[in-house]
Formats: sequence, C-alpha cells, structure tokens
Amino acid sequence: MSLSHASFLAIALALCCLGFVRAQPQRGLPPPRSNSYDANAVILKQNFDLNPDGSYQYNYETSNGIRADEAGYLKNPGTQVEAQVMQGSYSYTGPDNVVYTITYIADENGYRAEGAHIPTPPPVRAAAAPGRFFK
Repeated sequence: MSLSHASFLAIALALCCLGFVRAQPQRGLPPPRSNSYDANAVILKQNFDLNPDGSYQYNYETSNGIRADEAGYLKNPGTQVEAQVMQGSYSYTGPDNVVYTITYIADENGYRAEGAHIPTPPPVRAAAAPGRFFK
C-alpha cells in the first residue's frame, strides 16, 4: 500500500503540529532559565558528618552564592520528652541583588525562622488585670 502525495503531506503536517504543541512550556511553570547564572551554578563546598549518636552537621556553598549549614541532634533520648532538634541557616542572593540570610531552629516547640527581611508580628498587649472590667 502506498501513500499518495496529499496523504503524506497531511500526515507530515499533523506530526509537525503535534511536535509544536508538545514543545510548548507547561502552564503555570516558568520556562527554564538555561542562560542564567543560577542554571550554571556548581557546588563549591559540601560536607556532611553523621555521628554514632545520630547527631549530624552539614554545610554547602554554591558558585552563585547560596550557602547553608545545619546541625541536628536528639534531645532527651529515650524519655517521654524526646525531640529532634535542628538548627542552622541559609543565605542566597535575591533578584534585587540583596543577600538574604535566614537562621532557624526546629525542635519540640516547632519551627522558628528569623531574618532581617521576614516580617514579625506586632507585640501582644498585656492582658488586663482580673477585676479591672468586672466587679
């Protein structure tokens, strides 16, 4: 069975259109920044130390200025109040060329992060003394 010239052109056109549709970037996702400084970043330094007691430390640094370090350990092991503790920091250069640094701790009290650019809630007013409004 042979294809006519018109059939062959129709199939070729359909395949080209299908290839074009498949090559479109996904909606909601930014296109890759293949020519950007971040896309070509390499790891300059990386360490990870795991101790016999389960505690650890790691750090890394990349060529585009990202840095991170963290240490963790098990607090009160074998007790009812056992908790994993992790604390560290990371920094990166934002699109505005400002270096942002976040320090954090995660433990039995939750995750808490601090950084000069992270908004903080306003201070809580002291509770009214008992009997002030009601007698």
